[in-house]
Amino acid sequence: MFTPESRIPLRGLPARSAPALDLLAGVKVLDLTSSVAGPYAGQLLADMGATVVKIEKPKGGDDARAWGPPFLHGESLWFMSVNRGKQSLTLDIAAPQGREVLKKLVAQCDVILLNLVARAQRKLGLDAATLRPLNPRLVHVSISGFGLQGSRADLPCYDLIAEGYSGVMDLTGEPENGPQKVGTPAADLLAGNDAAMAVLAALLRREREGKGCDIDISMVESMSRFMAPKLMPYLGSGELARRQGGRDSVIAIYQVFDTADAPMTLGLGNDAIWKRFWEAVGCPEVGANPAYASNKDRRAKREEIVKVIGELLKTQPRAHWLDLLVNARVPAGPIQRVDEVAQDPALHESGFIYRTQGPDGEIPQVGLGIRFDGRTEGTAVPPPKLGAHTEQILRTWLACDATQIDQLRNQQII
Repeated sequence: MFTPESRIPLRGLPARSAPALDLLAGVKVLDLTSSVAGPYAGQLLADMGATVVKIEKPKGGDDARAWGPPFLHGESLWFMSVNRGKQSLTLDIAAPQGREVLKKLVAQCDVILLNLVARAQRKLGLDAATLRPLNPRLVHVSISGFGLQGSRADLPCYDLIAEGYSGVMDLTGEPENGPQKVGTPAADLLAGNDAAMAVLAALLRREREGKGCDIDISMVESMSRFMAPKLMPYLGSGELARRQGGRDSVIAIYQVFDTADAPMTLGLGNDAIWKRFWEAVGCPEVGANPAYASNKDRRAKREEIVKVIGELLKTQPRAHWLDLLVNARVPAGPIQRVDEVAQDPALHESGFIYRTQGPDGEIPQVGLGIRFDGRTEGTAVPPPKLGAHTEQILRTWLACDATQIDQLRNQQII
């Protein structure tokens, strides 16, 4: 668990309070998902102004609430990372009374997010065919490991499993080592992003044609589409990419290099950048050498070029090279640790990483990073405490009175 000393990075973040975006104002979303992929989709919609009600189990809530340490104010920071901007309503949807409440909510919402396989959806009466009569304009979104159809449809899945299926683990890491997972839940986040993007398209069509939509997101397919720049060359040529530590780009020089003190990235992506690099480091004759005139030529001689650049960059510290290359407009940069990203002055200045007030104290935020008319997401609703908005939602959405709410609470439905 976090100690007071370990919260120092939070205190160093700029404080920020911004008006919420209103692009999706009036759109009501029921988020019945847990873990990362579905909640991330809900957070993206909330960031853009939708009202997102997170429906959770009365006991324990979202699985991610227990994912820790680290915790902050007794809450999982993993949970906080994908659940801001939402309201939390506890509801036992396994109980008939809970499902009746849910049906009434579905009748009033625009979007429902689920991360249940097809069999579980049908068992609970949450599949699109069952819910559609309650709300013909409903956008019904399923996020699962393998999609709702096919031989794998009922299999359980996590980000790790999807990454393995997609091929990304086989290509990540050094060739002498085994397969390596990406350092963030990539399949989860890509699937969540796909779900939010699909919702926007479905809402646009609904505005035009007046009908809802059934959306089926497969984590494996989202992650595998991410691999298209590696899959397409194999499908079209039979050339099989293998793990090369990121040193096998179609761009001849596009990799990590060591300097005198720290590693850096360098991407010489076209002929003009190639020449600017060599002019910047004081060797214009190399850039003008006809033997290296095209990317195809440079790929054929990649090994010798990498050796020359590697030896050159080791002669000076990273800061020296980055100053030089930034001025020459050559793509290059540091390899930042997570703590360095958290302290990046440019990300603080842009308002991307900041702190805001939560129900129990200040909490960090990693922003949307998308600007609409110069504005990005607001911070009016922090990640919710479990069930914090249950009574409010039942009163405002369903006009439940105190007696009805007490009855549901006594039956342990909420």
